[in-house]
Amino acid sequence: MGAQTMITILKNNERMLGKRTKFRKTLGGYGKNKKPEYDFPTATPKQLRDIRKKLKKENQILWVKIIGLTIVISIALVWLFFAS
Repeated sequence: MGAQTMITILKNNERMLGKRTKFRKTLGGYGKNKKPEYDFPTATPKQLRDIRKKLKKENQILWVKIIGLTIVISIALVWLFFAS
């Protein structure tokens, strides 16, 4: 690829930059003054407490599984090491 070809490619790419409006029109644009508005639902303190308890329980179950699997793999590796 010659130098002239590279220069032509760079010029063509530079010309295309101004024409690209594909993503500017999505979600209200990228202007400094434009701010997207979201409609988040509100949660009561009881709902938040319930969610927190559920997440703690799930996290506890996950850790028990991880620790159990680690112990099983460790025992298997030790057994394989001494069996050889």
